[in-house]
Amino acid sequence: MVDQGGNLELDEFRKRYPDKFATEKQVFSKIHPGNRIFIGTACAEPQYLVKALVNYVESNPKAFYDAEVFQVWTLGVAAYTQEKFKSNFRHNSFFIGDNTRDAVNAGLADYTPIFLSQVPDLFRRGIVPVDVALIQTSLPDRHGYVNLGISVDIVSEAVEKARLVIAQVNANMPRVQGDGFLHISKIDYLIPYDEPVLEFNTLVNDEVAARIGDYVSRLVQDGDTIQVGYGSRLNSILRSLKGKKQLGVHTELMSDGIVELIKLGVIDNSKKKIDRGKTVATFCMGRKETYDYIHDNPAIEFRTIEYTNNPLVIAQHDNMVAINSALEIDLTGQATAESIGKTFYSGVGGQADFMRGAILSRNGKTILTIQSTAQDDSVSRIVPFLSEGCGVTMIRGDIHYVVTEYGIAYLHGKNIRERAMELIAIAHPKFRPGLIEEAKKLNLIYKDQAFVPGKRGEYQESIETYKTTKSGLQLLFRPPKISDEPLVKDFFYSLSDQSLYRRFISSRKDIVVGIGQYGIGQDVHSAEVAFAVRDKEQKQGIGTELLNYLIFLGKRNGLLAFVAEVLYENRPMLTVFERAGFKVVSSGEGLYYLKLTL
Repeated sequence: MVDQGGNLELDEFRKRYPDKFATEKQVFSKIHPGNRIFIGTACAEPQYLVKALVNYVESNPKAFYDAEVFQVWTLGVAAYTQEKFKSNFRHNSFFIGDNTRDAVNAGLADYTPIFLSQVPDLFRRGIVPVDVALIQTSLPDRHGYVNLGISVDIVSEAVEKARLVIAQVNANMPRVQGDGFLHISKIDYLIPYDEPVLEFNTLVNDEVAARIGDYVSRLVQDGDTIQVGYGSRLNSILRSLKGKKQLGVHTELMSDGIVELIKLGVIDNSKKKIDRGKTVATFCMGRKETYDYIHDNPAIEFRTIEYTNNPLVIAQHDNMVAINSALEIDLTGQATAESIGKTFYSGVGGQADFMRGAILSRNGKTILTIQSTAQDDSVSRIVPFLSEGCGVTMIRGDIHYVVTEYGIAYLHGKNIRERAMELIAIAHPKFRPGLIEEAKKLNLIYKDQAFVPGKRGEYQESIETYKTTKSGLQLLFRPPKISDEPLVKDFFYSLSDQSLYRRFISSRKDIVVGIGQYGIGQDVHSAEVAFAVRDKEQKQGIGTELLNYLIFLGKRNGLLAFVAEVLYENRPMLTVFERAGFKVVSSGEGLYYLKLTL
């Protein structure tokens, strides 16, 4: 036993409970062949204990064998997955980490797919028995309580059910308010050893994260309660929320990004319907600065995973926003976050719980973020159908919004054809033509679906702009998207016969209230301009703003003149053109012919 103590309470409890302070050899001799050994989660993994266990087996190869080692996730020592220990240990993971992925896919370790909220019940009912629990705790306080620190999740239930509980007591483990307190009497052996708690730095500074974050920030509103899943880009995306106010947090993972928003005052939990004033999570993965911040902080509570990940608890939060990520999504809206084809990559985790809980929440929404490509832009993550072998983590009904660096697709309530067009619109431009063709072959979209390939067909986000009319109506002007067909159709069908005739000289929600366009003819230096406004929204200045913005774009694109045609009887439209500077150059056959020199 290595003791770097000096803690007065620990010295006192050593006198009171001498049997709990045995040598490592004595402690590990209590583990028997076939035992099921639980190890604490992720950054809370008791590194020294795990190394000591492996060293003990190496020195005593026949001490025990065929033991099952399981945990939610390993980030630290995983020597028990090595080939030389295959007769001693068999690893079983509820969520696959980098250190065990190769072993799982090589058949040297196991993966149990399950909602993390359901794991404690596996322990409780004995479906997954727990014989030994290796955990890491804080130092004891004067009342004899240690704290599970940055990992409460399933650890508390594992401790409750384990026959043998061995704790590495570490002075560097923070004490976090909530469900993580454990009396020393519930621990069989204490091995004091101070070492740095594992850190996890996921910050990514790149253009893709910034662009995805910008789109996510448009969907998150002041006063929302958010959950943010695991992933380097998700942690970075949190930076985009710095301009928000009074956000709440009910999440599985406490990350550096969440703590930064708390420090900035963006997160204050003042609008939460339950646990008001508290940031609620179940485990933490981050840097030491984050661990220091959550230490004994009364505004932060770590609850068991059965509470944080329970969809019925999540749904009690109004305006709940679940923000997660995926590895691949198909054109029908089903996504995987756990496997790449037949390769097991991570796990079901908690995002399915949070996505379902957010859907059940009043005014809740689910946001799935995904980089449009993988492998240096050589592979599209948006595909016609999920690859063979993929686990469907989010079914088609779980997702409201999908966000890539190319925009936002809204899927909720959309049919398959509309979903396909929405997702193709936010795919990487070089993969859109192929997706269109595959979608046609699969009868997901119209066989004659129009599509403009190449640069001309790309969405020009740079010309998006907000305008306010003289009546105070706020408008977003933007180019059309390939997924806008239903909106445009609804717009035209909303026009009265009179408006249709006046605009086209024939009688042929987030809503489109107006459409403006110009078309360049044979004379590449001039263009014909026209616009139309829904009947109910006319006389509010929308036409004026549309025309003025088209003039601005025409000048920027090097045009020298605009021309237009207006019926004699359409005096309101003629007035709009004249106010913009157009002059009547001729008339005839019931039409005014107008021109504006740019």
